[in-house]
Amino acid sequence: MATLNKYQDELIEHAMSVGALKFGSFVLKSGRTSPYFFNAGLLADGSVLDTLCSAYAVTIADALTAQPGLPPFDVIFGPAYKGIPFAAGTALVLHRDHRIDVGFAYDRKEAKDHGEGGVMIGAPVKGKRVLVLDDVATAGTAIRGAIATVKKEGGEVVGAVLLLDRQEVGRGGKSMIEEVEGILGGRGSVPTILKMKDLMAWLDRNGRTPELESMREYWERYGAKNAE
Repeated sequence: MATLNKYQDELIEHAMSVGALKFGSFVLKSGRTSPYFFNAGLLADGSVLDTLCSAYAVTIADALTAQPGLPPFDVIFGPAYKGIPFAAGTALVLHRDHRIDVGFAYDRKEAKDHGEGGVMIGAPVKGKRVLVLDDVATAGTAIRGAIATVKKEGGEVVGAVLLLDRQEVGRGGKSMIEEVEGILGGRGSVPTILKMKDLMAWLDRNGRTPELESMREYWERYGAKNAE
């Protein structure tokens, strides 16, 4: 089993306390019945937002020095809507705790047809290296959409950071992380705060055997074995 860092442990417990992380039976968009569900939209108070953005910042800072890891970037992009506060908070914590100064940007769901117009708000991304920040990705649809948005605005997406990697094999036989890394052109370009195996380690450590067994069964059926 994986060994959890302090910020991972705190994030799991915070997420459970506000109902963002639940164990049970949940039908996903993919049609799979999952033994857990993560709704990052419920991470909506000051304490949990502090924990979350600190975890994003630590993950990013560590990935910048890892081999292979993230290349340098200029702007964090948080896709609307959940990504907006996460990107802003992470940019703040990167400056405050890690002395990494970057801008942040986000998009509108619908283009503004008056004033300055357009779909992008915040730091300009044109000609900049951009890191996409996302919450939970199974199929990678949101990340692909964010990459397309940034490219359309003239930016270069050099990486993405996730709150949770479900570590599942997609329809093409690869994990979502492998597919996105292929798009971005580099292994290590999609670091994550938590993985499914981390949730399993937390359940094991806390003696939650029924939930752990359900997670193990799901892993045997859908897990990306090369991601262990």
